[in-house]
Amino acid sequence: MRTLSEVMEKLKERGMDRELVFAESGHLEGMGKTFRPDDLTLIRTFRFEGMSDPADNTALYLLEDKEHNIGYIMDIYGSDSNYGTAFSEFLKAIPIADEEHHPK
Repeated sequence: MRTLSEVMEKLKERGMDRELVFAESGHLEGMGKTFRPDDLTLIRTFRFEGMSDPADNTALYLLEDKEHNIGYIMDIYGSDSNYGTAFSEFLKAIPIADEEHHPK
């Protein structure tokens, strides 16, 4: 299993290290833009557990915009989410890429 820092380093090497943030407006912001769910495609989800505390759960979502720019957002998954239910609903509304166009 890869660690969060290993995945982040690989993303940086591939130029996919642009962070997105869930704003109070209920949209994702980053890469100089504001995004609604239909502006993005979820291309990969990584889940990590803390080494010393398995309850320390982090999810890294890799997202692509319509211009094929790739960014990410990180969150604690489960009931302790950083962003709450609004983010969860936003994330559920983002289309998921098919394997043909974005193989893992």
